[in-house]
Amino acid sequence: MADDFKPDRNPAPPSFQSGATGQDVTRAMPHALGHEKSILSSMLKDPEQWIGVSLEEGLTREHFYMPGHGLLFETLRDLNAKGTVIELVSLVQLLHDRGQLDSVGGPATITDIFTYAPNAAHFHNHLALVKDKHVLRSVIRTCTEAVAEAFDNPEETASLLDRVESSVLGIRQGTESVKGFHIKQSVTEVISHFEALLSGDVEVQGAPTGYADLDRMCKGLKPGEMFVVAARPSMGKTSLMMNIAEHICVDHKVPTMVFSCEMTAFQIVQRLVFSRARFAMSQMGRGFRPKKEDLLRIKRAAEEIASAKMFVDDTPGILIDTLRAKARRRKREDNIGFIAIDYLQLLKSGSKQAQNSREREIGEISAGIKGLAKELGIPILVLAQLNRGPEGRTGKSLGVPRMSDLRESGTIEQDADMIGLLYRTAYYAETEEEKEQEAGKAELVLAKNRNGETGHVPLTFIADLMRFETRARDDHEGH
Repeated sequence: MADDFKPDRNPAPPSFQSGATGQDVTRAMPHALGHEKSILSSMLKDPEQWIGVSLEEGLTREHFYMPGHGLLFETLRDLNAKGTVIELVSLVQLLHDRGQLDSVGGPATITDIFTYAPNAAHFHNHLALVKDKHVLRSVIRTCTEAVAEAFDNPEETASLLDRVESSVLGIRQGTESVKGFHIKQSVTEVISHFEALLSGDVEVQGAPTGYADLDRMCKGLKPGEMFVVAARPSMGKTSLMMNIAEHICVDHKVPTMVFSCEMTAFQIVQRLVFSRARFAMSQMGRGFRPKKEDLLRIKRAAEEIASAKMFVDDTPGILIDTLRAKARRRKREDNIGFIAIDYLQLLKSGSKQAQNSREREIGEISAGIKGLAKELGIPILVLAQLNRGPEGRTGKSLGVPRMSDLRESGTIEQDADMIGLLYRTAYYAETEEEKEQEAGKAELVLAKNRNGETGHVPLTFIADLMRFETRARDDHEGH
């Protein structure tokens, strides 16, 4: 299609002036206006489908050559994130009210964009080309700046080279769209890595966690609920999350998606395989050689996990809008029934309002996760970090967490259906004798349960296996 957008009704697009070599030649930067219009047309016609895909592919306002196109995309993205129905009349009115209608070219231009693409069959190809042109513009800008710096500061060679290398690497990283993938892809890699190192029944209404007392209190993780598990660092919250995800996905065959902002997919799968096989990887560094039964257990665990429908996305610092788009797509394509997120404070919000307020950002993220659970009709377990409050307590309260210890706790407390506070008593033991006596003991304090009882869930933490197991209650713990 021809690039028939009317540029006189939009701010001038960027151009490139090559004056560093003595020439004064102004050239238009690489662009594909027709392709930009095509993907915007698809978004206007089917917002739920194509805005979600664009977010999953990492599309941003900056990818558009024409400023008006970028502004229109950002408006559509924000409306979709709020769940607002997108249709032409209301969109034109909204842009008019914001004083932005002329910036996108007026009502006629929006109508023209809407009718531009007869169908969305080529959406992915057009999106890829728009992103490619953005990469070319980024390369030109980076190289132009490098040329100017090389002329202006010839004595700073080492620092200049470092900055140029960092900038080019940033461009490459920006082109990579990290997607969730079937966990089977990593099982072979985990086993290869291992080989290289060698030369209760509970009635529940929702997804069972595998911990009898917790399932009794909450009747399983129910559709639409957000379960926050919070702890101080090194308490084992990631292990608990993956133990629950393993039980739901591998043992109960519920398709599951895991978002890991802190650990790589390889580390997640490695934990799953060897924890399930009950084989301590720490032994390998001490010259230990596995027995035949160890190898059989590892092989069996790997096969069970490889056959499970689990997907891992290890995008660091993922935007909440992108996370939701990926989850929606995985729900459509694989009917996932459970999501686990590690962890809330590592997610980001792309809204302008959140840029200057961390509390506002956490609020948007928390509300976004809760909204996603309700939208997809599945439970979501999300980890969260506690502040230093537990360390500041004394006596028997030393280390015992409270809901008020949640960082930016107000919005999280409000959105969560359940809040579990995890801690291990041995971590705060003040003498060796006390540490030995409390070794392995852990507690999950179910401090909030919107639809059931609260209380303590006694657990045992097997550090070598990164595994929590049910522990019988001590006499003083009660029921």
